[in-house]
Amino acid sequence: MSKNNYVDGLYIKDGRLINDRPAEESGIARAAAIKRAVTNDRKINRIAEGIQLAEDKKNFRQLEF
Repeated sequence: MSKNNYVDGLYIKDGRLINDRPAEESGIARAAAIKRAVTNDRKINRIAEGIQLAEDKKNFRQLEF
């Protein structure tokens, strides 16, 4: 690839214009997506823990001493 074909992240290869620009997502958008994923994961874990606790209580009530 010659230097004169490379302009603002675009270059010509085999007669086609190739986009070699960095990803469109900014650092702030990426951080927001990560935060959203972590929050969603915490909610799922809370629900799973609640279900497990309810099952444990149900099993404990069925035990005979």
